[in-house]
Amino acid sequence: MQRRDFLRGSAQTAALGTLATVADAAARAADAPLRVALVGCGWYGKTDLFHLMQVTPVDVVGLCDVDTTMREAAAELVAGRQPSGKKPPLYGDYRQLLTESKPQIVLVATPDHWHCLPMIAACRAGCDVYVQKPISFDVVEGRAMVAAARKYGRTVQVGLQRRSTPHLLEARDRYIATGKLGKIAAVDIHSYYGSRSAFPPAAAPPATLDWEMYCGPAPLIDFHPQLHPRAWRDCIEFSNGQTGDLCVHFYDLVRYFLDLSWPQRIAASGGALLRPADSTIRLHDTQTALFDHGAVQVVWTQRNWGENPDPAYPWGATLYGDKGTLKLSVQSYDFQPKGGGPTEHGTFLDEREQYPQDVAHKETEPFAAAATRRHMQDFLAARAAGRKPVADIAEGHVSSAVCILANLAMRLGRSLTLDAAGQIVGDPEADTLLARPYRAPWQHPTPESV
Repeated sequence: MQRRDFLRGSAQTAALGTLATVADAAARAADAPLRVALVGCGWYGKTDLFHLMQVTPVDVVGLCDVDTTMREAAAELVAGRQPSGKKPPLYGDYRQLLTESKPQIVLVATPDHWHCLPMIAACRAGCDVYVQKPISFDVVEGRAMVAAARKYGRTVQVGLQRRSTPHLLEARDRYIATGKLGKIAAVDIHSYYGSRSAFPPAAAPPATLDWEMYCGPAPLIDFHPQLHPRAWRDCIEFSNGQTGDLCVHFYDLVRYFLDLSWPQRIAASGGALLRPADSTIRLHDTQTALFDHGAVQVVWTQRNWGENPDPAYPWGATLYGDKGTLKLSVQSYDFQPKGGGPTEHGTFLDEREQYPQDVAHKETEPFAAAATRRHMQDFLAARAAGRKPVADIAEGHVSSAVCILANLAMRLGRSLTLDAAGQIVGDPEADTLLARPYRAPWQHPTPESV
């Protein structure tokens, strides 16, 4: 066995041992199946729920979605996985779900503009929460979500599961913790994934979709075919684009690995440079953002067009040290020592044989399944021990807010300076743009109002 194979095997064994310890702690804390509810029954909502069901006994007591077809399909799948075989109650309004189903844990996997209000309501109702990233659509929402978690003493894990990804943790331990990468002063985060150029013309929403509730606190825009499901990420009213979707994952991982807090300065440029001027999609397709952490400079590069310069890493991060270079993605890692020498390669932990349900649910991402299971187990262990989870809501807020601020800096055409608490310094106009207007009757929460 080669040394690197031995190291990789040892690291994976250690990871599995930690997983077993976490699972045991969670099992000891559970006297009965956990009462769990899901808000947002789309692709990743079901995936998160199924991974939670794989690692602890669960009684799914409610499913909520504004699309009746989607929530009914989710109920069929849940019934097939619950030992009881029963379908959970279905809801179109998360407030009714919280009142009637009384869950212990709520998973929030809605479009981004709907993360904040259900999360705060769940905390107020005494639930612990697993909320998808980015935690919020705007910065003030994120501050309010942190305040709610603390005020009501709730455990809140953010779906930034790169912090629990076995092969990425292995790369950290092999190259960063040991000093093999050396001093790290520059990091590149990038996405070269494409995106659609436009939606079809506006049309009436399907009868199965409550479009009014779908828009919620966001503007009531026209419905476009193909927007739902999943393409809402191309709507500026519902999403912060790939910066909020993809940058946040690896920026958060870099912060975690290098122990970074708020950057000192954020600058960004770009825009919708390749889409037609009259496109129904107004989000940027090109962006370069700088997150200035002083001794560490982090750059985000998004380009949804042209050639991908590294086909093996269309989305990922590259850490540059004075002793080598480390490439990270959801699929793999590669370490190249300075001055040459063989590249050391690692790949994601594939558990499809152990969890054949992942294959049955075709929407499961194999590379993310092991990570999400471990992320859920950390959430359960934190909940049982009364500690903060690895992706606590406050950490999720920092990573989410920085990405949101990159979009704001691009919009304003100037850099933003932050203090150690993440407050904008010397830019009153930017301060006024940290909270979007809410559409009546919804009211924008603040840290003081939760």
